[in-house]
Amino acid sequence: MTDTDRTALEAAAFRRLLAHLRERSDVQNIDLMILAGFCRNCLADWLQEAAGEAGLPMDRAQAREHVYGMPFEDWKARHQREATPEQLAAFEASRRRHGA
Repeated sequence: MTDTDRTALEAAAFRRLLAHLRERSDVQNIDLMILAGFCRNCLADWLQEAAGEAGLPMDRAQAREHVYGMPFEDWKARHQREATPEQLAAFEASRRRHGA
């Protein structure tokens, strides 16, 4: 496999991941953090870092809009719920287990 082919496949997989996360707005970021150690905001941060490394301008709001498919504040208003005490406890336990 060439580097170009690998990059194209990775980009396609990333686009599919974004589409899946946009479709699954019922899955909260805290749940993703508990189970996988990353969330939509992490993806946006990684995207912004990659843009910077490539010399491309992208601020945090632009990166989040790319990941969420809409401005972050709109997504929060439509989909984000307050974390439950159980979620917060699970998040803290996960952080302790993984040394974060």
